Amino acid sequence: MAITVEEVFETVKMTLDHHFDIRTVTLGINLKDCMDRNLTNFCNRVHKRIVENGKKLNKFADEIEQKYAIPITNRRISITPASLLLEPLPHTKATVVKLAKTLDSAAKKANIDFIGGFGALVQKGMTSSDKNFINAIPQALGKTQRVCGFLNFGTTTTGMNMDAIEMFGHILKQLANKTKNGIGCAKIAVFCNVPEDNPFMAGANHGVGEPDFSLNIGISGPGVVRDVVLQNPDCDLTQLSEVIKRTVFKITRAGELIGREMAQLMKVDFGIVDISLASTTTAGDSVAEIIEAMGVSQIGLPGSTAALAMLMDAVKKGGAMASGNIGGLSGTFIPVSEDSGMIRAVKSGALNLEKLEALTAVCSVGLDMFAVPGDTPSEVLSAIIADELAIGMINNKTTSVRVIPVPGKKYGDIVHFGGLLGSAPIMKVAQKAAPDFIARKGRIPSPITSMRN
Repeated sequence: MAITVEEVFETVKMTLDHHFDIRTVTLGINLKDCMDRNLTNFCNRVHKRIVENGKKLNKFADEIEQKYAIPITNRRISITPASLLLEPLPHTKATVVKLAKTLDSAAKKANIDFIGGFGALVQKGMTSSDKNFINAIPQALGKTQRVCGFLNFGTTTTGMNMDAIEMFGHILKQLANKTKNGIGCAKIAVFCNVPEDNPFMAGANHGVGEPDFSLNIGISGPGVVRDVVLQNPDCDLTQLSEVIKRTVFKITRAGELIGREMAQLMKVDFGIVDISLASTTTAGDSVAEIIEAMGVSQIGLPGSTAALAMLMDAVKKGGAMASGNIGGLSGTFIPVSEDSGMIRAVKSGALNLEKLEALTAVCSVGLDMFAVPGDTPSEVLSAIIADELAIGMINNKTTSVRVIPVPGKKYGDIVHFGGLLGSAPIMKVAQKAAPDFIARKGRIPSPITSMRN
C-alpha cells in the first residue's frame, strides 16, 4: 500500500499540534524453542534472545523516528505465554520468580520499556504448573520493574473458569501489599477472549498461533480526534461519525507505514496495527474529552454510552478502511488513572463503578486502571472481575480488568502512581458482594452463541 508525501506531512501536523504518536512498537518473540528441563540453560537462552532482539528493536525505532518525525513513545516486547514455557521445569515459586527476574534483567539491558506475556491461559482449567504460576505472581511481579502479566480466565467458546477467578482475588490482595500503593496490580490484566497479537501492556502476549517474530504497532490519537470533533460543533451525528472515521483512517495509515517499514528493516513479519485510542495524562489527550466534545456534559452522565458506542464504531470503520492488518484490541481505552477527563468525572460523582462497567459493554477493553480501597475483600474483587468478563463472554468480545486495591487508602482518597499511570481517585465499592456465589467456583458454561461449527 503506497503512502503519499501529503499523508506524511498531514501526520506530522497531527504530531506537532495534537499529541499524535505511535504509542508502542511491540516485538513478539516466540520462546518455545528455548524450553529446557535445566532452569539455568533455559533462562540463559531467554535472556540472550530478548537482549539481541530488543536492541535491534530500539535501533530501528530510533531510525524511523528520525526519518518521519513521528514519536514512538514505547518500545516493548511480548513473549510466548510464560506458563507454557515453564511446563518442563519443577513446579516451584522459585522457578517462576527466576524467569520473571530473567525477563526483567533482559528488558533493562536492551532498554525495553516493558516486556509482556508473563501469564497463563486458564479459561477452561488449570494444570498444576498453572496453579503454581498464579500463586507465584505476587512475588514475581513484586520483585520486577518491567515485567507485565496477563491471565485469560474465559472465552466465548469455553465459558469462564471461576476456580481461577476466585483464586485471583486473593492473589491481587497479596500483590498489592507487596508493592508501593499497590502499583504491582497495574502490571497485570485479566481477560476474557484475550487476543494473541495485542501490542498494549499489560495484556500483551505472543500467542501460540503467531510466527517466530512479529512486529505489532499500537497507535494513539485521542487528541487528534478530539480536535476534529471540536471543529465540527454543528454537524449531526451521522456527519460527525464520518469525520471521525476519516481521521482514524489517516492515523491508521501512519501506523501501517511505520509498522511495515520497521518489520522490513528488522526482517520479521509485520503483524497488526492496533487502532485503539489510548489516553495519556497530557492535557487534551483524553478519550473522555472526545465524548464531552460530542455534547455530553461529562462522561458518566446519560448519553455517554451512546456517544462512546458511536466513537468505537467510527474508529473501527476508519481503521478497517486503512489497513488489512487491524488486530489486537482496536477500539477505545477508558482507563481511569491515565485520562484526565475520567479522573474529573470520578471526582465530581458523574462516573461510578457501575456506569464504568456499562461503558465497557460498548468499548475496549474493560475496567482499566481504577483504584479501590485497600481493605476491599478478595471475593468482591473476584466478583467485579467475573461481572466484567461475563460481558465479554456473552457478547463475543474482549473484556479485561486491571484493578488496584491500594493499601491504606479509602473511598475519596487520591493515589499518585506517577508517569504514564497517572493518578486515581479511590472509587467506592461494596464491602460485600457475592461471597456464596464466588465460593461455588467451578466453571460458568459457554453461551449458546459459541455453537457455530
